[in-house]
Amino acid sequence: MKKGISIYPGLDNTREENLALVRSAAKLGITRIFTSLQIPETSRQGFKAGLQELLELAGSLNMDVISDVSPDSLAILGIDTFSLPELHSLGLRTLRLDDGFTPEQIAGLSRNPYDISLQLNASVLNESTLLELQRHHCRPDRLEALHNFFPRENTGLSEAFALQKTQLLQSHGIRTGAFVPSFNRPRSPLQAGLPTLELHRQSGFGFAIRHLAAMGMDSIFIADSLPDEQELAQLAALDSTAVTLAPEWRPEISPLEQELCRHTFTSRPDEAQDVLRTCESRRITSQLLGQHRMPDIPPLNAGMSRPAGAITLDNRLYQRYQGELQIIRTPLPPDHRVNLLGQLSPLEQRLIKYITPGRKFRFIPAFQAKTPAQMARTGANG
Repeated sequence: MKKGISIYPGLDNTREENLALVRSAAKLGITRIFTSLQIPETSRQGFKAGLQELLELAGSLNMDVISDVSPDSLAILGIDTFSLPELHSLGLRTLRLDDGFTPEQIAGLSRNPYDISLQLNASVLNESTLLELQRHHCRPDRLEALHNFFPRENTGLSEAFALQKTQLLQSHGIRTGAFVPSFNRPRSPLQAGLPTLELHRQSGFGFAIRHLAAMGMDSIFIADSLPDEQELAQLAALDSTAVTLAPEWRPEISPLEQELCRHTFTSRPDEAQDVLRTCESRRITSQLLGQHRMPDIPPLNAGMSRPAGAITLDNRLYQRYQGELQIIRTPLPPDHRVNLLGQLSPLEQRLIKYITPGRKFRFIPAFQAKTPAQMARTGANG
């Protein structure tokens, strides 16, 4: 997975803030920068000067700048008509093509001699357009797609729509990305965040990036222009190889159970109706019992109700199933053979459907003791 930030020269941030953000992102291994020529509030003079400085710094740090362009937006660069040679001479190497380009024109641009890559608007592409691109011999190695972000509240994409579009594009071999908002300094003029999914406008940053990773996005960008250090670090550390969940842990969870929950698990290939099972948990538990010199797992928080999203571990009373870790899909009655370790909030439960048979998943292990009031909260963002 590739990760990126967004810079908008001439809007909101000072020159020094923009350059510092690029350097901070590069140090963390973030390799992409998004910018746009299509923001009416941008200062033209500030944008052109800032863009040149951005391109030079990004080039020195091996970062790819993706510029959102349309035939009508080039006046901000002093270009009268869309010209790849002129855009290349400015230092632009990746263009996101918005409105105003036909499939035939896009295919022709993909065969350019300047090694310029193209990003398409993932939010509006359909099967017919993709087949047209193939018919006109578009170069797939120079093509990716990137969803829109949506500054106005209530206009972001639904999860189902974004997933359907993303899977369609990926079925045609087109890598696809999306945006999350920053909660540090939302961008002008509306300052309501710049999410691709409307859900992420209020969900919290940690959940938003983990959600897009679970959905299978090939790249994730922070759309707002001044994320804080914690948001940058979270994006840089994001593990796209496993679905990551942030439970509320029970305060009584034992050291052995804590250690077990730090492992990465694989969802069993024989998918159960009521619970999500793991391939490895019983084997890992057996190894940990030996390391801790414990004979078995005693009942603890056993006999409690198991609502949807509960994380459980079978204790010694379940005999050979001892050590089986499960995530509850549908509410189950109490069972004295099953320990309750933690609970996923309703928001976190949205990620369970992405843990398909054979897919890996892990937990964020924040095991500090929590009060009953904290346990009752449902807004874990991770």
